[in-house]
Amino acid sequence: MKNQHDQSYKLLFSEPRVIRDLLTGFIGEDWIEKLDLDSLERVSGSFVTDDLRDRENDVIWRARFGDEWCYVYLLLEFQSTVDRFMALRTMTYVGLLYQDLVKQKQLTRSGKLPPVLPIVLYNGERRWSAPVNVRDLIQAGPGSLAQYRPDLSFLLLDEGALVADQQFSNEARNVVSAIFQLEHHRSPADAVELIGLLVKWLQTPEQTDLRRHFVIWIKRVLLPNWVSNEEQGGWQALNELSEVHNMLAERAKRWPEQWKQQGLAEGRREGREEGREEGRQEGREEGREEGREEGREEGRKEGREEGRQEGKQDVARNMIQRTSLDDLTIAQVAEISVELVTKLREEMERSN
Repeated sequence: MKNQHDQSYKLLFSEPRVIRDLLTGFIGEDWIEKLDLDSLERVSGSFVTDDLRDRENDVIWRARFGDEWCYVYLLLEFQSTVDRFMALRTMTYVGLLYQDLVKQKQLTRSGKLPPVLPIVLYNGERRWSAPVNVRDLIQAGPGSLAQYRPDLSFLLLDEGALVADQQFSNEARNVVSAIFQLEHHRSPADAVELIGLLVKWLQTPEQTDLRRHFVIWIKRVLLPNWVSNEEQGGWQALNELSEVHNMLAERAKRWPEQWKQQGLAEGRREGREEGREEGRQEGREEGREEGREEGREEGRKEGREEGRQEGKQDVARNMIQRTSLDDLTIAQVAEISVELVTKLREEMERSN
């Protein structure tokens, strides 16, 4: 599943419309306005060496900056943990790109190397905490040795942090903003609404490939969180974004109740079995001390109560695994505390 995510996500960022929206919507610096975004072109895989071609998840673009080129090296990171040495990796990849540019004689008019903007696109749940400059990873040497530390930063786009503090209006028609929000959507209803916006934004014939890439990404990455494996077969024949949106809009109405019922059924079944066993054990122990009859009765009561509580937790575990609902919604459905839902989610992440 991770590889499917990687490849379908890379398809999206292989479209000029997506790169344009990324630069204009998320960089926020004056020099972006001087780029000729109509000149955007992806750097061919045959242009770079094997060292860079091995970076399957990275995408390299370039755009005109006056009479020269400006390169954008986009690193797509699909991982649940923060890479402490990402700045070092970025420096290595940029160095390899510069080596290729020298070999291909792609220098500026003055014979210098062109500017490169390295961007790390991170979609993990935990917020990014590692240095974004390789200089901060290297111990300063004594005296003048400190001046030889390399100094190279990358631009970090932490999707989760951006969505939590979203400054981009849907009216801006920013495709990348929609991608980030879909990656971190709070409910199926929110996802369906965002996909509906994409249908409106991407209607023209020249956006056919981008619509198709969105369909691939939705079916491979988002859909498994919403429907069972048995149900997914009927979705694979869909190729148009509008078709996917219409079917999702209809099905999404029934998903919350369906997930709740599935979770309740599994929770009750497991809870009853565990409750019986715990009731027998506790009943035998207390029966020795206070009498068999009292022990059985108390054991049954405690077993049933613990079974109910475990059943509610199983409901929550099932919804955490099967859905993208937030902790508050899951707590309300399962009738347990938000703190307990958070604890269960952390336990499940550690076990994985």
